Amino acid sequence: MRPYQICSHCIMDTTDPNITFDARGWCDYCNNYEATIAPNWHTDARGQAQLTQMAESIKAAGRGRDFDCIIGLSGGLDSSYAAYVAKVKMGLRPLLFHVDAGWNTDQAVGNIEKLVDGLGLDLYTEVVNWEEMKDLQVAFLRSGIPDQDLVQDASFFSALYKFARQHKIKHIITGSNFSTECCREPEEWGGYLGIDTWLFNDIHRQFGKRPLDSFPLTDILRYKLLYQKILGMKVYHPLNLVPFEKKAAEDELGSLFGWQRFQHKHHESRFTRFYEDYWLPRRFGYEKRRAHFSSLVQTGQMSRDAALDRISRPEMDEHFLKQEFEYVAHKLDLSVDELQALFDLPKKTYRDYRNKRWMIGLGANIMRMLGLEKRYFR
Repeated sequence: MRPYQICSHCIMDTTDPNITFDARGWCDYCNNYEATIAPNWHTDARGQAQLTQMAESIKAAGRGRDFDCIIGLSGGLDSSYAAYVAKVKMGLRPLLFHVDAGWNTDQAVGNIEKLVDGLGLDLYTEVVNWEEMKDLQVAFLRSGIPDQDLVQDASFFSALYKFARQHKIKHIITGSNFSTECCREPEEWGGYLGIDTWLFNDIHRQFGKRPLDSFPLTDILRYKLLYQKILGMKVYHPLNLVPFEKKAAEDELGSLFGWQRFQHKHHESRFTRFYEDYWLPRRFGYEKRRAHFSSLVQTGQMSRDAALDRISRPEMDEHFLKQEFEYVAHKLDLSVDELQALFDLPKKTYRDYRNKRWMIGLGANIMRMLGLEKRYFR
């Protein structure tokens, strides 16, 4: 068995089985940040010039239309700040698009309402069929794999791309960024590389109970190749071009709109909060917070000592997590004992099911070779 090791610069460790370290004790994520991300990440005058050019291009293409772009809005920090940048700093006319998959926290809903009102923008909400959502989520739990948030992610991205295609909106602004996400969670921690319809269909075929007549499901290769390369949809990452630091951005949104910060990343979804704070670390021993905190360490927003202190204890207290376990069980029409039985199932991975991971991985590697993706995917 491999001896335990933790990076001497961030807090990524050998719970990522494929992590490597150099002579300094730095991990490959930190080396990738130092060699690939930092030299190509500009939020100064160079970034401003790129942002201006990006805005002008989007405006020109959107003349005569109700909206010149679309932004998926969850109520979390990254998408909220992206909406603010698009409207205020870029002068765009975005349509805010929210997918209600049944797990919104009240705080997320409140943040969305405050941004819509404060920015004077239109919001379209797509409500996922709850019976289908529930069936697919329970099927994934029965599959035994770590990747339990794939179902929500699929509903968010698929619904957005389908809506954009139907309404001929070709410009998509995302809150994806280097500042809080430069250290990407490894695949083994439930960080599967995208929406794989082969994987979804095989898991649902084995464990689902009802047809998915309306559930939005768009394969990653479809929206990467058909939508983006053939139909000409373009995805923009403006947060990589402006000064964007977590605490300062939270303060700014709070001051301007009354937006409320979350205790931790992804806590706008009640299921994601439960999955990342309870299910994944306790069933599999994987802490996505390691990657989240390591991103902040790498970008100078958090000290390594502070990250080590924070990771040493659960984000939420035991009483709260017990209540959330009961809530999730009942929401999914399971008893607490039934959800516990799913928690105790033998552990599996996506490799136990039909998938096209090799194709998706090939595409990710090509994107890195072309310089279109700078984060480290594994």
